[in-house]
Amino acid sequence: MSSDTLNSPSADAHKGNQEKIDNNGVDKTQKPQESSTSSAAANGIKGSVKQRADEKSEKTSGAELKKRAKAEKAAKRAQAKEGQHKPLQDVPQPRESKDQAGKSLTNQSPQSSSASNLQHKRRASSSANAQRPLQLRSAQHQPPAPAPELKKESKKVAMFSHLYGTPRRTTVAGAGKDVHPSVLALGLQMSNYVVCGSNARCVSTLLVFKRVIDAYTTPPGTSLPRHLIVHLSAQIDYLVSCRPLSVSMGNAIRWLKLLISRIDPDTPESKAKAELCSAIDNFIRERITAAGQAIASSACSKIQDGDVILTFAKSSTVERTLLEAHRQGKSFRVIVVDSAPLHEGANLARSLISSGLQVQYTLTYTFSHMVQGATKVLLGAHAMMSNGRLYSRVGTALVAMMAKEADIPVIVLCESVKFTDKVTLDSIAINEVAPSEELGYPGTETHEEASAEKWQDSPNFQALNLMYDLTPEEYIHMVITEYGSLPPSSVPVVHRLSTNT
Repeated sequence: MSSDTLNSPSADAHKGNQEKIDNNGVDKTQKPQESSTSSAAANGIKGSVKQRADEKSEKTSGAELKKRAKAEKAAKRAQAKEGQHKPLQDVPQPRESKDQAGKSLTNQSPQSSSASNLQHKRRASSSANAQRPLQLRSAQHQPPAPAPELKKESKKVAMFSHLYGTPRRTTVAGAGKDVHPSVLALGLQMSNYVVCGSNARCVSTLLVFKRVIDAYTTPPGTSLPRHLIVHLSAQIDYLVSCRPLSVSMGNAIRWLKLLISRIDPDTPESKAKAELCSAIDNFIRERITAAGQAIASSACSKIQDGDVILTFAKSSTVERTLLEAHRQGKSFRVIVVDSAPLHEGANLARSLISSGLQVQYTLTYTFSHMVQGATKVLLGAHAMMSNGRLYSRVGTALVAMMAKEADIPVIVLCESVKFTDKVTLDSIAINEVAPSEELGYPGTETHEEASAEKWQDSPNFQALNLMYDLTPEEYIHMVITEYGSLPPSSVPVVHRLSTNT
């Protein structure tokens, strides 16, 4: 072989290739193959170091360097975010299926596989971590929760629940600034039964309204007819909060408001106020005082010598009738039937005794024996309904029923101002519920002892204190008014005549 052949370029290349092949037959120019997932961590580290060295040896352009720098920054940011959201404790992850685990291993790069191998060496296998129970923080010592408050038992009787309103006002606290001082005093007197009875309450209300009108001054920019009605409404609201209005009070208030609305706005204020006060005096004189005198004169003629008159509770009209008959020299006896809690009949008996009448006093639970000796029954009225039924103090219906059974005539004395166009069939739809504390205090001697025991707050206990009941018209023999004697069925006719409607 010639020297030219040995020194040819192909020969030199062949010689170089022979040098690159080591004794074991391994080609030194070839890069090491990627290690499998089960290779040692050291092989992975060596491969990565060699790969970095090769990358440094390669010549890269400027665009590739910028691209690589951006990729490194993005990787660092992603790693920083993963570090922020990494939990403090290792929470065991759910085990993957074999197929998913195989896919994840085949898709890993040499760097990720090497990192996973290092992590595998640092701590135990993931299966051990998965079986480790989750560490729970010990519960902090907390004070025991307070026991829930028991719901307060309702003391309202379900059948009469619609009659329970706001509790009665017993003080002037919270009253409006426009309420007149005389109205404040009257409201408390009504609430405490100092002023009691339909006629007494009606007269007192009208007299107080006279004082309100005298002290009234029309504000600038308004008229008396409009503003005075608004001013009176504040007084009426206060009275209602102390105790519900009686039928006679309601009729009188409607009459007064109608009178105010008819005043000419051009009328001087002083003249208008004087006319209103004069009209109030005439109303009291004609509809209450004179009407009561006419009724007493008419009813007095029904009383004969030797009669035994039975009455219930206290009625100012009945009292006037009995006193008038006594002044006429008639000889008769009176049985006063009374009931708790007001015991109004005791005041009537005291008044009759002081005038020289012969009086017997009893309570409702013993009067069944007394009614047998009576000849007539005289009853007062809180109101007369348009269907002829008597609305009066609770217990009146019982007395009328017992008198009807004994064939004793029942005569009702009632002014037309107490007539109403309302129709009711029982004492459930319309009534007044008084505080249950007024019923009495069983087992105690004084009010202070009962207040200390608070017996009305006992469990499973409900007290009902109704003020009125309804007497059917078949128990009533006659109704005497200022228009004369009439049957109960004529009540609506008299009501239309008295109101001019």
